[in-house]
This record gives sequence, structure tokens and C-alpha cells, in this order.
Amino acid sequence: MMKKQNFFLRYKTFTIFSILAVILVLAAIFAPVVSGGVDPTAGDLSNAIMPPSSEHIFGTDKMGRDIFARVIYGARTSLVATFAIVALIFVIGMVLGIVAGYFGGAVDVVIMRISDMFLAFPGLVLALAVAGIMGASVRNAILAISLVGWPRYARLARSLVLQIRHRDYVDAAVVTGSKTLYMLVRYMLPNALPMLVITAATDIGGMMLELAALSFLGFGAVPPTPEWGLMLNEGRAYMQQAPWLMIFPGLAIFITVVIFNMLGDSLRDILDPKEE
Repeated sequence: MMKKQNFFLRYKTFTIFSILAVILVLAAIFAPVVSGGVDPTAGDLSNAIMPPSSEHIFGTDKMGRDIFARVIYGARTSLVATFAIVALIFVIGMVLGIVAGYFGGAVDVVIMRISDMFLAFPGLVLALAVAGIMGASVRNAILAISLVGWPRYARLARSLVLQIRHRDYVDAAVVTGSKTLYMLVRYMLPNALPMLVITAATDIGGMMLELAALSFLGFGAVPPTPEWGLMLNEGRAYMQQAPWLMIFPGLAIFITVVIFNMLGDSLRDILDPKEE
């Protein structure tokens, strides 16, 4: 009999990008060590706008702050904020979608009409409006993106619940007196969870781009917070004379988004119920 292939060897793409994602997370967690103990918010005007060198491998910005340290600490800010956004829209959308699909009737109508209201506007535009009302900060950017991001998860969860809502075994459980909470947790949640996890994994890159966009436009992180979108905004005025101010934060965003997009795609291949 053939020996069963090792999970990590079978899903090589997932393994590779999982390792890269772990490296990114560890770099963010141990930012003080990776950056060599450099304070990302401490400036020295005598070292302003210095090109990459052995002393500052990514150069310095207009305040003389080390770009490498700011990029590394920016990973901490961007990853924490992005994971918070994905977690919020995942939980809110899942709960509302399952409730709407299970109960139906007026509950379903109210939840779906509210989601329609949010989906009627472009997501980033509505997030900009919400963030503009609440004021610029990372926390408000998280809330703004989460507020406009949950309807897609709610609709997906609702459609998955409707697929099994009137199956014989579900009706039998209701007839035998199973309580509502038990029905939701025992039957509805397991049916919706795998596809929602796949969606959340593939959304990490997109949510990071939206967060960077809000900060770039002045509705997210505020100085001197090290955040990639904000760093792009600060380097915009020096694009020609000091391109490294935008190159390195831009590369950090690009690499991180690619890693998590590929990780999400490979996770979909593993968890997709249609996959044999």
C-alpha cells in the first residue's frame, strides 16, 4: 500500500506562503530586534533625506527618521489593523447572515435590505466618507472599512444556510425539540464556516490595500505613526529627488499583499468542499 503523502508536500504552495506569512508576522512582532533597536519615530534633521547607505539601508525621510525601521514597524501597524478588519467583518457578516438565513421572514428582509444599502455605494468611497466623519486614526479606519465590508459575508453566509435550512435532518431536529441556539451552532455554522474562512483568507490582501489607501488619502494613520500608506503619502512630495521614500513602503505593501493573496488561494484549494 502506498504511503499517504505528507500534507505539507502535497500542498507546496500553501506551505511556502505560510512560511513567508509567518516570517512577516514574526518580523512585526520582533520589530525592535529586526530594526536594530532604532526608534521609528525619532528624527534627526541633520540626516534628513539621506539615500540608502550602510548606516541607513533604506535611507531616511524628511525628518531624518530611518525608513527601514519605519517599514518594519509599519508591518506591525498594518498587519494588526488588517487582521482586525478581517476578524470584524467575518464575525459580523457570519452572525447576521446565519440569523437571516435561518429565521427568514422579517428578520431576513431587514438584514438584507440594510446590506443592500451598503452595497449600493462603492466600498472605498463609503469608507472614506465614514472615516472622514469620525476623524483620521487607525482605529477609525478599521471601523470604517469593517462597516462597509460585512454585507458580502452576510450574503454568503445566508446563501449557504438556505442550502440546508429545509433539509430533512434539519426539520427532524426541529421537530424533536432542538433549541434554536443548538440548531445554529450544530448545523448552520459548520455549513457556512469553511467558505467564509476561505473568503476571509483571500480578503486579507484587499483589506490591507484599502487600509493603505485610507492612510494615503489622510483618513487613516496620522504622523508619526509608522504605517505603509501614510509613508507613501509623506514620500509623494519627494518622488523625484528621493524615490526611496515611496519605493520601500510600496514594495512592503506589494510583497505582503502577494503573500496573503497566494496563501488565500492555496487555502481555498485545501478547504474548498468541491475539492476531492
